[in-house]
Amino acid sequence: MAAIAQVSKVSADGVEVFYRSAGPLEAPVVVLLHGFPSSSHQFRNLIPLLATRYRVIAPDLPGFGFTEVPPSRNYTYNFASLAQTFAAFVSTLKLHRFAVYIFDYGAPTALRFALEHPDAIAAIISQNGNAYVEGFGADFWSSIRKLWVSGSAEDREALRFAVELPFTKWQYQTGSPNPDAIQPEAYYLDQALMDRPGNKEIQLDLLYDYRTNVGFYPQIHEYFRKSDVPVLTAWGKGDQCFIPPGADAYARDVKKLMVRWLDAGHFAIETNEEQMAQWIFEFFDKYNVFGV
Repeated sequence: MAAIAQVSKVSADGVEVFYRSAGPLEAPVVVLLHGFPSSSHQFRNLIPLLATRYRVIAPDLPGFGFTEVPPSRNYTYNFASLAQTFAAFVSTLKLHRFAVYIFDYGAPTALRFALEHPDAIAAIISQNGNAYVEGFGADFWSSIRKLWVSGSAEDREALRFAVELPFTKWQYQTGSPNPDAIQPEAYYLDQALMDRPGNKEIQLDLLYDYRTNVGFYPQIHEYFRKSDVPVLTAWGKGDQCFIPPGADAYARDVKKLMVRWLDAGHFAIETNEEQMAQWIFEFFDKYNVFGV
């Protein structure tokens, strides 16, 4: 019988972090980190599959899903803060060593954490989780890069389309060979949560701050080389946000690398959960990730 994910909240870094969890308490831990504009809900179908062998934990980052940030916290929505809150979450749950699945915003969040806590990361599954400049799709990022340079209110307003339903749906469906098979509640839930008062400004803040992640890339590449961390890249080859060269680039720095391609777009896990779980099991076994 498939494990049913439990939902919980825990206080960490002054934030009420919502998370989903399933699997045996004594099993090795796999942490799943979502991207923009989603939440742990994107792993709703993967969690029960992985939980047959592992303890699976999927938090909602601040500004996303059902995590609550009290106004009194005066939270700064940038990637430094997301990484800090994630570190506090990991500490609160006493997760000493774990594998991490990184997607989209989950990548810079977890990789910033890894730079500070390299011994905590047993392995990385990068599903369209970018760590190289080659991964930026020129068409998708052109308007965002313009804002990075100018920081102007005008260029920020030009990105407002990115927090509306047509674009949210586009992210899910573009590149998929069968877009109508993607469960519509995924993008409608993302949009409903993004439509909450003040949340779209948070998302625009994060789009602007994404520029700071690029500055960490050299350190991240050095971390890959020095830590010898095993990495599985499982990439949607139709992704127009983080394009396939971003997956290819991992081979420059990662020695223990498994490469897999999905006939999918940015949200490659949608409709591909069983394949993803099979690859993760093979990856963990190949590199004896948890030493068991």
